[in-house]
Amino acid sequence: MSVGAVPKTIEWIGGLEGHVVMIDQTRLPSELVMLECRDVQTMWHAIRQLSVRGAPAIGIAAAMGAVLGVRDCGGLDRDGFLKKLEEVCEYLASSRPTAVNLRWALDRLRRRASVYTSPRDSRVPRLTPGHDPTEIKQALFEEAKRIRDEDEAMCRAIGRFGEPLIRPGSGVLTHCNAGGLATACWGTALAPLYAAHGLGRSFHVFAGETRPLLQGSRLTAWELQQAGIGVTLLCDSMVGSLMKSGRVDLVITGADRIAANGDTANKIGTYAIAVLAKAHGIPFYIAAPSSTFDLATPDGSRIPIEERDPDEIRRGFGPLTAPPDVKCYCPAFDVTPAKLIRGIITERGIIQPVTKSRIASILREWPILPRNRAAKLKSCTPSLGE
Repeated sequence: MSVGAVPKTIEWIGGLEGHVVMIDQTRLPSELVMLECRDVQTMWHAIRQLSVRGAPAIGIAAAMGAVLGVRDCGGLDRDGFLKKLEEVCEYLASSRPTAVNLRWALDRLRRRASVYTSPRDSRVPRLTPGHDPTEIKQALFEEAKRIRDEDEAMCRAIGRFGEPLIRPGSGVLTHCNAGGLATACWGTALAPLYAAHGLGRSFHVFAGETRPLLQGSRLTAWELQQAGIGVTLLCDSMVGSLMKSGRVDLVITGADRIAANGDTANKIGTYAIAVLAKAHGIPFYIAAPSSTFDLATPDGSRIPIEERDPDEIRRGFGPLTAPPDVKCYCPAFDVTPAKLIRGIITERGIIQPVTKSRIASILREWPILPRNRAAKLKSCTPSLGE
């Protein structure tokens, strides 16, 4: 299958009365199946069961899910509509706790609704008792689509800033999936790879399988093959041996939440890779959009870590691979300390060194994504889902 034949990871079909279509990532790589979401309950389960995953894609899904949850509400006054929106947002937020983009996207929709219902601004139409809030529903719909479009632009910008790190002939290790399947476009950790590949640069990618749900082998290896980028798959426990062999020059992973001091939560196993990279003198980078930063969380010790069903270890793909009643330790994420991270590649540039002050400075000095810079990446090779 060519890259151009792969559908977009997630998109809204039609107008406000339409629906969401996404790649069901639980079916890859054996099947390319599209999942339709026409109500908020289906979206909640899609997020929870990892049909859609990756922090940016989860944020997009949550925003679209919120629209699905309120679009059929009629005959509510202002307070009633806001109450319904809040209920829908809290319901979606309960699907997964660690990825900050989920609540970030939902908060954006809350703020968009507050603009239309604020009694302090006479320039904005306000809802009155008994009024069907059609206008605010349309505004939320447009905001959800805007979140998706902004994510695509951010992915391209991350690719532009990270591409110089990919030197000709280098070996790049990545973990889990932080590519087009996890975002609206090129991904985060894979964006620099797509940009470098589009410039004709030759390099090789090593993808860890990412136990227990194998996002590296099922998704990243598949995605890179579709793009024509050379990739070698390895078990997670083989990373140290691979680094010792001298074939890894750079590590880039994504992130699900970045604390104010740079401590980063990502898929379980990332912390071990960072420690190994430090031991072997290999630069370790995180790639993430500014929406993944949680400045209200001071450090990694405050990041909530999602615990998954033990059967994802005991029988993750059906067959029993452990005693059926054995206890399991099954966190979905771990936290890599900022001191192990060489830099964080964002749509606003590379944050280096990774310190609280530097993070605050970068996020403060560039509050809006420069669309003209992101647009320049249009000339690069198309990515998954374009």
